[in-house]
Amino acid sequence: MSTNFIRQIIEQDLERNQTSGRVATRFPPEPNGYLHIGHAKSICLNFGLARDFEGQCHLRFDDTNPAKEDTEYVDSIIDTVRWLGFDWGAHLYYASDYFEHCYRYAESLIERGLAYVDSLPFEKIREYRGTLTTPGTNSPYRDRSVIDNLTLFRAMREGQYQDGEHVLRLKIDMASANMNLRDPIIYRIRHVSHWRTGNKWCIYPMYDYAHAISDALESITHSICTLEFEDHRPLYNWVVEHTDVPSQPHQYEFSRLNMTYTMMSKRKLLDLVTQGHVSGWNDPRMPTLVGLRRRGYTPQSIRLFCERIGVSKADSLIDVTVLEDCLREDLNDNAPRRVAILKPVKLIIDNYPEGQSEVCTAPNHPHHPEWGHRELHFTRELFVERDDFMTEPVKGFFRLFPGAEVRLRYAYVIRCTSFDTDPTTGEVTVIHADYLPDTKSGTPGADSVKVKGNIHWLSSTEAVRAEIRLFDRLFKDPNPGALDDYQQALNHDSLIVLKDALIEPALLTAENRESFQFERNGYFCVDEVDSKTTSPVFNRAVTLRDSWNTTKGK
Repeated sequence: MSTNFIRQIIEQDLERNQTSGRVATRFPPEPNGYLHIGHAKSICLNFGLARDFEGQCHLRFDDTNPAKEDTEYVDSIIDTVRWLGFDWGAHLYYASDYFEHCYRYAESLIERGLAYVDSLPFEKIREYRGTLTTPGTNSPYRDRSVIDNLTLFRAMREGQYQDGEHVLRLKIDMASANMNLRDPIIYRIRHVSHWRTGNKWCIYPMYDYAHAISDALESITHSICTLEFEDHRPLYNWVVEHTDVPSQPHQYEFSRLNMTYTMMSKRKLLDLVTQGHVSGWNDPRMPTLVGLRRRGYTPQSIRLFCERIGVSKADSLIDVTVLEDCLREDLNDNAPRRVAILKPVKLIIDNYPEGQSEVCTAPNHPHHPEWGHRELHFTRELFVERDDFMTEPVKGFFRLFPGAEVRLRYAYVIRCTSFDTDPTTGEVTVIHADYLPDTKSGTPGADSVKVKGNIHWLSSTEAVRAEIRLFDRLFKDPNPGALDDYQQALNHDSLIVLKDALIEPALLTAENRESFQFERNGYFCVDEVDSKTTSPVFNRAVTLRDSWNTTKGK
């Protein structure tokens, strides 16, 4: 169990009995989009702390902005958090559960002269707030009487005013060095139907206000936020201290996840979807958790990644290879092995009898003998990878070329004798070779002929056509979010579709999202959207090693 400063805070709080021996955290997503890998860090932190300290973690939807919310996002978030391996039990909540509480607390603040209805236009409110170097200016409506403020606020609730006509503000300090304390807005008018409460409300609380009250009503002990909310903490504390809430939660901040070649902005991710740069929120190139899941990332690999990068207050840019390595580490041990030929070319074993076939056995996993074996049939006509053959080999090429000997994995050593080409294009169409009969893998004397190359193959009689999608990083720049025009950094080779790939028959029974190592080609999973039994589609989740800096054309 790795330690971090938040874990240390909790341990100290428990030692001092500051939380009555309780630990209660929460994950409060807005239901206005899909969760991305940055949210995974918060999910793993909040649920992980609750688990480790035998406490509870609440899943609470911050549904205070009905204009941008949808049940599609709610369902996706619930499904995604469960997929990551976490359970909130009975503790599923919504900020809208507390609208009546928020309203009553707001009236109480008005009655005590701590809140007022402001009728300035939004532009003027923004202007009156001042700047980081100049103090704000009091609104001319700041000194309205308590009775006038109550009357106006109640009329706002009754729907007697239009959007933007009035807001409710806290009366704190317009000269505060912290902009968040310059009489922040806590209610605005929105004549929008809410997906849970319907048309019951036409005024909705702002996040900073509703969040603090929700935490207090749920008796959250440690409200953990990302670092951009650090300046909001004084407002959080003010709300808790000046309302009659039943508990006194505390807020703590940690640095958000920033990752190379990745963008976390919800707005920019939405642009990618709406402008057609990706096929949707679940496009396997997206950093959304539904996209990563479809690509082939496992819950275990993402949890390992979140543990490995740790928790701190220092902003940093995590190399995406850390995430990729976590997936390789998981799948290396847990993904069965299979054979797939991504770019096939025919190989004819000229001295092998026509019509003959023999069984070669291949382990389902080299380190899990208990997983058993499957059968591959060796025949005269085979398919191999086109990249495993060169007519004129370069230095260090140990695979097939005229005169070269290589081992066909799980089968025989062969010697390349010749090749055929297309008379028009010059492309190699058929490779010819002879096999060495006494070299079959697993038989006595099989290693009598020493070779440096070892390539995979499939029989032409049983190879099954499949679509293989090779995904790469969506951006060519390591920090696309920092660019003025991030679209200039789009990697237009981030998806290559191979429609004529070949797979071994055992893959036809694979289930959606099931992962495999395609020997020598990387880790792949069954596409959960487009794959069908008669026309399987596999997504490459990650290569066997980081090939970003060595792959031609990148």
